[in-house]
Order: sequence, then C-alpha cells, then structure tokens
Amino acid sequence: LRHRHEFSAGLYEMLHFLLLVSRQGKTRLTKWYTSFATKEKSRIVREITATVLSRPPKQCNFIEWRDMKLVYKRYASLFFIACVSKDDNELITLEQIHLYVELLDRYFGNVCELDIIFNSHKAYYILDELFIGGELCETSKKEILSVCAKQDEMMEETKEGDRPSGRSSRSSRR
Repeated sequence: LRHRHEFSAGLYEMLHFLLLVSRQGKTRLTKWYTSFATKEKSRIVREITATVLSRPPKQCNFIEWRDMKLVYKRYASLFFIACVSKDDNELITLEQIHLYVELLDRYFGNVCELDIIFNSHKAYYILDELFIGGELCETSKKEILSVCAKQDEMMEETKEGDRPSGRSSRSSRR
C-alpha cells in the first residue's frame, strides 16, 4: 500500500484541524480531524492563536509548526487557520479555506463573525459537507448549498411539528 500523498500526487490534501479565531483571540469554531487529548487541544489553540495574531499583516500566511504547517487567511475580523502536513501544498489549502468562506458568504449573505457565533451549528454543517475526515469531498458550491437548504427545510418542518396545536401546555393542565 502506498502512502496517500505518493499515490494521489498531492491532489488530496488532508487537514489535521481547522480553527476560526477572532482578532481578539476568541475561538469561534474548531474542527479536529486528527485525534488530540482535550488538554492538548486547548494548548494547541492557545499557542496557534498567539502565533497567528502576533504576526504582521504583510507577513507570509504559512507557518512551519511542529512537524506540520499552518496555513491561515484573515477575512474581515476572523482568521481561518488550517493545519496540514508539512508536505501538503499551501496554495491548495488556501483555496480550500477560500471555498469554505465563499460557502459561508453565500449561505449567510455576506457572513460576519456574529453569524458564526449565533449559527455555529450551520457553520459546522457546511464544513462537514465540504470536508470528511479532513479531506475535501465536495467542491460544488451549488451542491453543498442545496444540501444545506434541504437541511434547513427539514429543521423547519421539525420545528413546525413540535409546536402545540391549539392550546398551550399551561392551559391543558387546568
């Protein structure tokens, strides 16, 4: 069996994790594709947040970190930080980050930090449609947004089905 990267010639980049961090250092989203202990995750987030936030804006968006590589991009008030293997292509990773941002933008209509804060479940859902096990699985924005719209419809139907018909639960106890 060949190593994944040798076999795919670098076409299937794998994320180890993805972080969304505000300019103030608040973590807004984390997705782990490689297993780490809970304490280690917290330490990694603190270390990476401090590293990325302390870098000047004009500096390179690639950082060698441990035996891996961090690739990040700032969009408005959020930093999107991906950790990949040191041999992975940084530009492909930047494109993957940009694809996620474009999807968020289309879904929320000009996404902002508050959209991520108050609708994190939807941001995770979009991310899960895009990546499985850290590998990019779907590149069609139209397809991903279609699946998300269907998910929203199902959630709406579920909410409507949960609403009591007629009387409130308080009045039915009398």
